[in-house]
Amino acid sequence: MSELRLNRATKEWIIVAEERAKRPHEFHREEHKKKLPAFDPTCPFCPGNENKTPPEVFALRDKETEPNHPGWRIRVVTNKYPALDLERKINRITGEFFKRAMGVGKHEVIIESTQHNKSLATLSLKQVEEVCEIYWKRYLALKDDKRFKLIIIFRNHGISAGTSLNHPHSQLIALPLVPASIRHLLEEAMRYYDDHGSCVFCDMIHQELLHKKRIILDNKEFVVFHPFASRAPFETWVVPKKHNACFGNINQKEIRAMAWVLKEILGKLYVKLEDPDYNLMIRTAPIKDAQEDYYHWYIQILPRLSTPAGFELGSGVFINTSLPEETAKFITQ
Repeated sequence: MSELRLNRATKEWIIVAEERAKRPHEFHREEHKKKLPAFDPTCPFCPGNENKTPPEVFALRDKETEPNHPGWRIRVVTNKYPALDLERKINRITGEFFKRAMGVGKHEVIIESTQHNKSLATLSLKQVEEVCEIYWKRYLALKDDKRFKLIIIFRNHGISAGTSLNHPHSQLIALPLVPASIRHLLEEAMRYYDDHGSCVFCDMIHQELLHKKRIILDNKEFVVFHPFASRAPFETWVVPKKHNACFGNINQKEIRAMAWVLKEILGKLYVKLEDPDYNLMIRTAPIKDAQEDYYHWYIQILPRLSTPAGFELGSGVFINTSLPEETAKFITQ
């Protein structure tokens, strides 16, 4: 029988459709991805094509190499087609009903490797550590700009996840507002804290470790699990054990631990599901809420193994055709 499950952190109801459920091994790709070359002369992110991107704003590069030239390991540039523009002024325009504001913000691309055919799953641990450190440093570089309210760091891997370039990269967008979906998440976390006197994410960690049915990885710094109310097959949460509302509050030791966990988990997905498309998002508190007790930053990984259809879009209730208990067992075998 189908089952309704509630995610206590997001207050989302999820339908686990057991009658329609696939066994975990059935999510293997029917067609293998096309193998990519280590270098693509037409790719603007490959070394030697630095003039095809906006000037870099930050880079890890070899000594005595010049900006916007080869010799880099990781390169951060402004998105050539930014969703938001830093040069605009915040000027809210209001009317009797319709409201709009200038699209001010910062949109950066973090080019993770010189090799066109790599990903976080296949980079070395040292390289993944450097990528995570860049996430952190760019967050810190932008958080004190008074125009910004929220900084989103995300990674789209594969065509069905929304990527337009195969070269390994992540993105960062600094927003001048807090979107309604994030406000809802914060409000639910705040309501839970008011009702129970504890952080819903900390309690979720405790419950997942108690039941042990959906745990993927458990070490000193992080717990990784497939949530009880996963909205999609193999949805994965990477949650730090130490209570902390904001990604920007972490330290170098936690960065190294985060890198190890990401490489381990993405490596498991890469092998078990044959390099699935996915979206990876760092879910952090708005800048002004960085020290709050009721919220807890985490990483959400959503493999693109199914497509939301009319019911999901119309109701906001997602149908998961797999049991998180079974997908967790499959990944850890």
